[in-house]
Amino acid sequence: MLNGQTPIGRVFLVGAGPGDPDLLTLRAARLVMNAGLIVHDGLVDPEILAMAKPDARMICVAKRRSRHTMPQEDINALLVHEALAGNDVVRLKGGDPFIFGRGGEEAEACRAAGVQVDVVPGITSALGAAAAAQIPLTHRSSASIVSFVAGQCKGLTDQNWAGLAGKGRTLVVFMGVATAPAIAEKLIADGLAPDVPVAVIENATRAAMRVLRGPLAQLPDLVVRERVKSPALIVIGDVAARPEQELRALALEVTE
Repeated sequence: MLNGQTPIGRVFLVGAGPGDPDLLTLRAARLVMNAGLIVHDGLVDPEILAMAKPDARMICVAKRRSRHTMPQEDINALLVHEALAGNDVVRLKGGDPFIFGRGGEEAEACRAAGVQVDVVPGITSALGAAAAAQIPLTHRSSASIVSFVAGQCKGLTDQNWAGLAGKGRTLVVFMGVATAPAIAEKLIADGLAPDVPVAVIENATRAAMRVLRGPLAQLPDLVVRERVKSPALIVIGDVAARPEQELRALALEVTE
């Protein structure tokens, strides 16, 4: 109770998955459909938002490169304010709340204010995108280690990515479209072969999904030439070429 009168609401940090509404967890779907207030990111698919009640209050806190509708500190304050006012809040995030979603920061802010937080995991975009593109992030003959990195952050070139990519490893880069040249340059400078396969998965699991492939050295040109836009993930490693390799092998078997 707040001041002995107003019940404190709860905040639900909910993962909306990679885009397709069918990939929501059952709990996430129930929360969206019953919510009175949804605070959502810009990358949450409109079909998921359409599942909400007609009278649900929607607050968009979309983030885009170099332009934030609302700074993170203000988002934290908004969640706390609404909960202390007695409202249950569904904080809807693309992918999983705790994978590059700043869910940890929001949970900390809520707990510090005495607000109960429930975390509802979602299919992280890396897993959803790879599955939609039929790219196995691990494969017995290609990769036994997977790493996730953020390609859009301060001090990118100073970060140590040694050992994250290479033989037997898969590297998945979130938010790497705008920094593709720096990513390719960084990995090649650290010793990764320029011809390592790369797949760029745009609009994963959605009707407009594209899977673009090429060698690491051509990643920047690929992004520019194909006009790749977010949401998109970059998969780097031998597994990125597997579907094409398997199709070529099948074609050879048929012609032999």
